[in-house]
Formats: sequence, structure tokens, C-alpha cells
Amino acid sequence: MSAPPSNQTAELSVTTQPFSVKAKVEVTPAGLLAIAVLVGGILLGTAVIVAVAKKR
Repeated sequence: MSAPPSNQTAELSVTTQPFSVKAKVEVTPAGLLAIAVLVGGILLGTAVIVAVAKKR
């Protein structure tokens, strides 16, 4: 029996006057893969748009 996948955790705390922001995110390995695929798709799509715009 294999161990359950461990979650990745990230925390961010930013304080400036007059704002303060705290954020915490937990992501499973499958979630990290999904995020990577989405970011890759966005980057590839942007590259296509820029290439088409340069041709005009």
C-alpha cells in the first residue's frame, strides 16, 4: 500500500501601509500538474498571438 500524496504548501504575507495581505495555498501533486499544463497553454497561446501580430 502506497502512502497518500503529500500536499505542497505556500504562504505569503505582505505588509505595507495601509494594506496587509496574507495568503496560504495547499496543492496536491495532481493540482501542480494541472497548473503547469494551464500555464504552458497560456504561454503557447501568447506566443502564437505574438507571432501572428508580427506578421501583419
